[in-house]
Amino acid sequence: MNVAILTVGDELLAGATTNTNGSWLAKRITAQGSTVDRILTIPDDHELIADYVARWSDEFDAVVVTGGIGGTPDDVTVEAVADGLEREFVVHGDIRERLVEKAAAFRDENPELVDEYDLQLDFEAAASIPEGATPIIVEEGWAPGCVVENVYVFAGIPDEMQAMFERVADEFRGDSTAETVYTPAPEGALHEALEGVADRFDVSVGSYPRSDSRPGRIRVSSSDPETVDSAIAWLRANVETTAPPSESDTESA
Repeated sequence: MNVAILTVGDELLAGATTNTNGSWLAKRITAQGSTVDRILTIPDDHELIADYVARWSDEFDAVVVTGGIGGTPDDVTVEAVADGLEREFVVHGDIRERLVEKAAAFRDENPELVDEYDLQLDFEAAASIPEGATPIIVEEGWAPGCVVENVYVFAGIPDEMQAMFERVADEFRGDSTAETVYTPAPEGALHEALEGVADRFDVSVGSYPRSDSRPGRIRVSSSDPETVDSAIAWLRANVETTAPPSESDTESA
C-alpha cells in the first residue's frame, strides 16, 4: 500500500508550529506494513488542497490529509477535499447533534470562559463532510475527521490526529517488512554495498549518514521477509556493523 501524506497549515510553513504529524504518521504507517512515498506541507489554500487531493487520490493507494478542520474561517481542508473528489459538502446531522451537546456540556463545565469570551461556534461548518464520507469521531476532538474514497482526513492537533489514525490504523496494514543495519562507516564508503544488496536481493534500500551522536543506518525493505533476512545477513558480512543506538537517539534520528 503506497501512501502520501499531506500536512496542511500556514503555521507549519511559517515555523510557528513544529510539524510532528508528518513524522508520526510516517512511522505508524510504515510500522503497519505500508510504504510512505510522499510527505508534503502546504498552506491553508482551498484550491491547492483540492488539486493535490484530486491528483494524489489517483496516484496513490491512500492519501492522508491532516490539519485545517474545525469550522473556523481558516479551516478549509475538509471542503477542499470534497471539491478535489468532486463531491458535495454536506452537513452530517448526527455530527451536528453531537457537537451541540458537546458545546452545551462545555458551557456547563466552564461558565467562567463563557462569561469572559463570546464563544461563536459554527455547528454547520464543523459538522460538514464530503457527501458519502465516513466520519471519524474521537473524544479528544471537536470536529470529526473522515474517510472518503481513499482519502483520510485527520485533525491537525497531534493528540486528536493520533486518536483518529488509530481508529483506522488496520486499514493501512500491508505486507512490507523492513530491517535496519547500523554502521560506523561514512556514507561515502557504502556505495558498493548499497548497490550490491539492491542488485542481489531486489529490495528497497535506504541509507542514512552517521552523525556525532548516532551511527549510520542501512534500511532494507521488501514484501518477502525471507528476502529481507538474506539481504541483512549479506550486509552484515560485507559492511562493518555496530550496535543500534539507544531508543532516545533513534527517536531523534
